[in-house]
Formats: sequence, C-alpha cells, structure tokens
Amino acid sequence: MPGSETYESIVSRDEKYVMQNYTRQPIALKKGDGAIVYDVDDNQYIDCLAGIAVNNVGHCHPNVVNAIKKQSEQLIHVSNLYYTQIQTQLAEKLVELTGMDRIFFCNSGAEAIESAMKLARSVSKKTDFVAAEQSFHGRTMGSLSVTYKEKFKKPFAPLIEDVNFVPYNDSQAVADSITDNTAAVIVEPIQGEGGVNIPSNDYLKKLRKICDDTGTLLIFDEVQTGFGRTGEWFCKQHSGVQPDIMAMAKAMGGGFPIGAIASKEGITFDKGEHASTFGGNPLACAASLGAIKAIEDDSLIQRSKKLGDYFVERLKNISRDDIVEVRGRGLMIGMELESDCKKILNYARENGVFLNCTSDSVLRIVPPLVITSEQIDRVVDVIEQA
Repeated sequence: MPGSETYESIVSRDEKYVMQNYTRQPIALKKGDGAIVYDVDDNQYIDCLAGIAVNNVGHCHPNVVNAIKKQSEQLIHVSNLYYTQIQTQLAEKLVELTGMDRIFFCNSGAEAIESAMKLARSVSKKTDFVAAEQSFHGRTMGSLSVTYKEKFKKPFAPLIEDVNFVPYNDSQAVADSITDNTAAVIVEPIQGEGGVNIPSNDYLKKLRKICDDTGTLLIFDEVQTGFGRTGEWFCKQHSGVQPDIMAMAKAMGGGFPIGAIASKEGITFDKGEHASTFGGNPLACAASLGAIKAIEDDSLIQRSKKLGDYFVERLKNISRDDIVEVRGRGLMIGMELESDCKKILNYARENGVFLNCTSDSVLRIVPPLVITSEQIDRVVDVIEQA
C-alpha cells in the first residue's frame, strides 16, 4: 500500500515513471498539520516554505478539509457552460476583498498571468508589455515572456518579443519604456522568486500615475503576496493602490489548485474570448471559500503582521557574519547572504526545518500564517547554527 512505502521505493518509482524535471529534496512526505509536516519515517519538520507560499492557513486546515468533503458529495465539476452557486459566491467574496469589479477563474498562477496578459491586449488593442528585471511570473509561454531570467526562458525561445525589462523599483525607467503600443505594465508588489525584493513605499503609487497619464493598463501579480502573506489581504493595500488587473492563486485555495484575475469596471473579456474548462470548478471554489473563512476566523492577517515583525527582528539579531540583509513584510521574508545558501538549506532539513533558497543567495521564508512564536524561535536557532 502507498501509505507503507519506504523513501527508497518512492524514489525508485518516481525515477521510473515521473519526468525528472524537478530537483527534489531527499525526503518523502506523507502528512501535514498546521505548520508541521511529517515524512514517511514519521520525522517532523517545521515548514517554512508552505508549498511555496500556498499553505497560508496551514496544512489540512479543518475549514478547507470540511469544505472539500462536503462539496465532493454534491458537485465536483460541470464546466462553465452552466452556472453554479458556489462559483458566484466566491466571485462575490473576491470582489469584496479586492475592491475590484469582475473575476475570471482559472487553475494556477501562471494561468492567471496568461489571462491578465490576454485581457490587457484585448482591452487596449495594443501588444507590448513593460516588466521588471528579476521578475518571475510563471512558466507558460506568455508568463515566461514577462519573466526576467534567461535560464528559465532560453530552452523555449522565441517567446513573446514585445517585452521591455526595466530595473525593479525604478518608476522613471518604466515611464521611459512605455510607448504608444504598450498594453500594460506588469509588476510584483514584492518580488518573490527574484529574492524577496521590497520596493520603496511610493513605487506602486508612481506606477499608477504613470499608467494613468499614458493610458496604459497596470497589472499586479499578487500570486505569491496575496491572502494575508504580507500582513494585508493583498500587498497592494500597503500602498493604497488599485491596479487595473490583478492575478492571484497559490494561497487562494488553502492548498487546493485555483487561480483567478480580478479587474476594474469596464475591463472584461467578451464572450468567447477566453475560457478555462476547470476554472472555478465547484470543488476548487469550496476550498477557496474554506481558506478565506479560515483566514478571517483565525485572524491570520493580523497574525501575519505580528509574527512577521517578530521573525524579522529575531533574524536580524542572530550571530552570523555572512548576512547581507534581512527584509520582509508580514510572513514573506528574505535573508540575503554573502554566498550560496544551499548549505543552510540542507542543515535545516536535517534538523527539522524546511527552508527555500532563491536567487542563489537568499533564504526565502514563507511559512504558514499559523506558525507559532515557539516554532519561529526554533527556526531561527537552526539558521543561526547552520
């Protein structure tokens, strides 16, 4: 039975049947609860990756589990050729949370970016995009086109060529790159894969003004920063800026795959312009409503801010001489080091902590928002000792 398999047998079958495109950690997981995951040998780990900022409400939160169980007994999938009550309920809730006008549902962050790009071209009747250096927006052909690093793009060239990349946190560079054929500026409010790069407080406001002045659409990629990760429902709220189109996914389903874009009034697809077979299916919508309720019921927005401040302060005071900078907002934290951080990654795993290394030298720390201060203390101790 799968539940009784050893690590070695799982790896053996993976190598035989699964495309070997992932560099996996040498561990096989079987269950999770809150901020803790367990491997097949019942060793436990504090999870500071959370499925790459997905499990904001923790692993297997009862709200999400029960919502999926209940919905699975009623209706799992029917396609978007029919109305379903639960999809409209989720859309209404997302409009309330985002302050935007309309929702289009899909299944992932990359699909949300694809949808945002298609919508921008459709509405503007223009083709070009301005994106940021060090950006990461996904691995489909469109989202990859507005992703910066060549290592992600080179095997699949040519991609969409009408993309101008400018330095992140440089609003003047954005203004200088906009032409009469620019459909949209696309930006992460905080860059995740790029190294947890946090812009100046007025950066998004300046982008909003530039886009308003030039008649250019503004797209926010909140795939990683959304649903409480930074101490607000969405990172844009820190700046009080509303984009024209916003992409979301990751934590939206409490671990269940779902994505969406939200748009301002008047910015919408016409009938038949875009579609998704599984987008907004009843099971995914139920999971998302369960996750949102968990965030509200457990006060995870406030918890993210409070524990994020605590986590950053603890990290800033550890005894290491190779730290360049500790930066973060809420529970989206980066610790930049003078050298490659993979050694810390391996030490941490061997001592019961999951971390992630991005941009080679930045420890990306994005734990479930239900992590406790005691668990944070343990994580900091492990990082200090590594």
